[in-house]
Amino acid sequence: MKKVEAIIRPHLLDAVRSKLQEVDVHGMTISEVQGYGRQRGHTETYRGAEYQIEFVPKIKIEVLIPDDLEEFVVNAIVKSASTGKFGDGKIFVLPVNDVIRIRTEERGEAAL
Repeated sequence: MKKVEAIIRPHLLDAVRSKLQEVDVHGMTISEVQGYGRQRGHTETYRGAEYQIEFVPKIKIEVLIPDDLEEFVVNAIVKSASTGKFGDGKIFVLPVNDVIRIRTEERGEAAL
């Protein structure tokens, strides 16, 4: 099993969610996060005053999937979250040793 974490632009959440449902992802966790990468934030002007925004708002999507869906899920996120500009985000793929559904105590892929 794998855990896929994707940091994406907030306005692309619906497109990514729809694409993940198409490749048979049944559940996900969404978090509103802030951060910066190489761009180190940006400058904005509000009422004539310029100020630095150091942390950019993003959405973090977390999904647990069987190993055989990894490439489909990664490709779905890349295709639906890419704008071709700085700040599109990152995808992290991590191994998962075990999953336990609390209600039924199912383990492994049955618990997904």
